[in-house]
Amino acid sequence: MSDVVIRLHGISKWFKRQSGGDLHVLADVCIDVPRHSKLAIVGASGSGKSTLLNIIAGLVEPDGGRVVFCGQPVGERSRSPSMTYMFQDDRLLPWRSAARNVHFGLESLPLSKAERDRRVAETLAMVNLGEFADTFPHELSGGMRSRVALARSLVSQPSILLMDEPFSKLDPSIRTQMHDEVIRLSQQLGMTVIFVTHDVEEAVVLAENVVVLSPRPGRVHSIVPITLPYPRDPLSTEMNAMVRDLRRVI
Repeated sequence: MSDVVIRLHGISKWFKRQSGGDLHVLADVCIDVPRHSKLAIVGASGSGKSTLLNIIAGLVEPDGGRVVFCGQPVGERSRSPSMTYMFQDDRLLPWRSAARNVHFGLESLPLSKAERDRRVAETLAMVNLGEFADTFPHELSGGMRSRVALARSLVSQPSILLMDEPFSKLDPSIRTQMHDEVIRLSQQLGMTVIFVTHDVEEAVVLAENVVVLSPRPGRVHSIVPITLPYPRDPLSTEMNAMVRDLRRVI
């Protein structure tokens, strides 16, 4: 258990339909997430990928099963590792500069102004945006906005980073750059990364294990290990073969 940072045990979820009855979204999902690993969750539309991520984040309560962090139930989150969530939209505040948007990730923490300013500057530099600290969101490209959102997620120095298709709206070349950033920073900071994606190639580029959910209600159909060394070339023969094999499973 010491090498497992998150354990999902028998997670099930239903949602009430406005038209009446329940919609069974997840059924008996069991997953162990190793510490410092990168895990992708894929599956057909409606298989419960984002719902599962939201349950891990504590944004949605499961109707069955439990989430355990480092051996402690989710209700004892105070003893759990820190966690941040990067959404599909960058959700930057337009009236705040890049630095002030990143600063938002620290406003709930009991830190001095000097410590907050230091962390913001260091994190912006980490994502290669140090010289854009005073720039506002409308002055940034889509890729730069995603870097600011990533910096905001990292500034609190989390142990776990959750991502819900955060790069799906980016151009392919910018997306590749963000993939490289996530790999580099997760290795540098020793984070555990869990992300949802509908893009099989993205899953193979980033993840060490890919959880495939079956159609609704979502169950763990399979967990596919990706053993290719980093960095991974999306155009390589090995990558293409792995992507083809994974697509056959979904």
